[in-house]
This record gives sequence, C-alpha cells and structure tokens, in this order.
Amino acid sequence: MSQPNPYVTLQVAVTATQAEIKAAYRRLVKQYHPDYHPSDRSRHERMAAINAAYEILGDEQSRRAYDARHRVQPRNARPDVQRSQAADRELEQWLALTYTPVRRIIAAVLRSLPQQIDALAADPFDDDLMEQFLTYLQDCRRALTRARYAFQAQPNPAAVAKVAAHLYYCLHQLVDGLEELEQFSHTYDDRYLHRGQELFRIGHRLFAECRLVR
Repeated sequence: MSQPNPYVTLQVAVTATQAEIKAAYRRLVKQYHPDYHPSDRSRHERMAAINAAYEILGDEQSRRAYDARHRVQPRNARPDVQRSQAADRELEQWLALTYTPVRRIIAAVLRSLPQQIDALAADPFDDDLMEQFLTYLQDCRRALTRARYAFQAQPNPAAVAKVAAHLYYCLHQLVDGLEELEQFSHTYDDRYLHRGQELFRIGHRLFAECRLVR
C-alpha cells in the first residue's frame, strides 16, 4: 500500500509555508480529535493519519527529505515572489486571528473600568457593590486570559513587530492593574486602587499605540 500524501492529508499545497502547515494541522486536530468523538472509529484513524503527515511536514528537514524522495515541486521556486506571498498570508492570518480579537477584548475591558469605579465609589464598604466589583474583575481576568491565548497562538509577523510589542505590553499592564484592584477589594487600601487605575491608564496609552494603519 502506498504511503498517503501528507500534503493531501493536511489539505495544504506543496508550496505551503511552515506556518500554514502548522495552522492546517491545528485546524484538523480540532475537527478530528477522538476526544470529541470517542465512539467514531473513523476519526481515530483520521487523527492517526493527520499526526503521521504532520511528523513529515511539520519538521523542515523531514519535509525536504520527503520532497526529494517524491520529487515534489521545489518550494523555493521564485523565492522572492513566494516569500512576499507567504508574508502577506501570514499578516492576514495574524490580523484575523490575533490582532482583531485581542484589540476587541482590550477595548471592552478599558471601556468598562470607569463605570465600575464610579459604581463602587458610592460606598466601597457596601457588600453588594463590592461583590459586583469582584465579579467584574473576574470577568475581565477571564477576557484577558482569552486575549493572551490568542496572542500566543500565532507568530507575530516581522512587519508588525512594533504593533505586536505594544499589544503585548498593554495586556500585561491590564493584568497587573487587575491584580492591584483585587488587592484593594481585600484591604480597602486606596493605594492599590490608584495603582490599578494608573496601570489601566498606561495600558490605554499602549493600546492607542498599537493601532495598525493599513
């Protein structure tokens, strides 16, 4: 029996970049992983084939060896054009999967803080108001965790390295700000409240710097 074509298995072209191969593998794992379909034997077999294909194509040296053995069309034909096209695809993918969703989450968190602070200021010692404030902080933490996962899931294209750096530091400022605000909820020490708000202001400035003009 002939060995399945790993390019066909992963549903990528022979000219695909390593980033595209990795993205295709992740997509197929989510679709066919047996944990999601434990009773479907065909998905177990498909997942095994996907893993085997990725072992070949996921490693550049292994991929070159496979291409040479099977006389696959060279991946470096017209290298300048291919590099440019690959960079464009990488940027579009980053914009769709990282930049846009992360900015949306950050914007929502930044917008919500002043209203929450104003509500708590009515009486910080009111148990109901403090409970609402703590719920808000927990919701923000979960949202920022999703944003950090999204940020880490894709490589940052070189063309937007500065924007990505601002996005990264903005996330960290907001996470640190939440920690300060949580400390205030435990101690009622205004210094934590002021530091939390200042970290959010720094995050806001960084957020403004990571606007991508296209």
